[in-house]
Amino acid sequence: MKILTKILGTSILLFSLFWIGGLISDRQQLNNNLIRLHVVANSDSEADQAVKLQVRDAIVSSLQPDMQKISGIAEAKEYLCGKLQQLEEAANSALAAGGSSLRAVVTLEKETFPTRDYETFSLPAGVYESLRVTIGDGAGKNWWCVVFPSLCLPAAGEDMTDAAAGAGFSDPLTDTLQQKEGYEIRFFLLDCLGWLQNLFFRG
Repeated sequence: MKILTKILGTSILLFSLFWIGGLISDRQQLNNNLIRLHVVANSDSEADQAVKLQVRDAIVSSLQPDMQKISGIAEAKEYLCGKLQQLEEAANSALAAGGSSLRAVVTLEKETFPTRDYETFSLPAGVYESLRVTIGDGAGKNWWCVVFPSLCLPAAGEDMTDAAAGAGFSDPLTDTLQQKEGYEIRFFLLDCLGWLQNLFFRG
């Protein structure tokens, strides 16, 4: 009976590990195929937070409609690298128009992001390619979205699924993007695995 119990426990553990492996693979695909937009304010003062949104709008406006025509992550990176100076100029023009003497720096770099839920999709925590706009000291609250696929710069009448498909996302990857509860399930399952291990294999 004890041997049968261990066999059953092993089967459950292997199945669970296989399922978790699939979730982790999905997360890695998202990390490797998205570019985040990260606008960081100078400080948390009311004026700095207000001008941050003006800079955000200038950046988003500068990226439309070109980003919606791009169909792959490599092409998106190449496009953004060639546009960094222009984006920085747009950000600094927005700062000046808002009466701020601050300057912005725009870079394309790897950054670590926490889990984030949006209206129509969710992104797990992880390291993503990021179009980072740092205003002044960059010590204030930030604003995040996704610049590729153009989920925060949608074309008129275009929904999230269409934007992802236009960026070359497969149906399974688009489905993963829309799974808000999948990552909570993964952590719950990890706890269950620990419980099963203690139940079937202690001693």
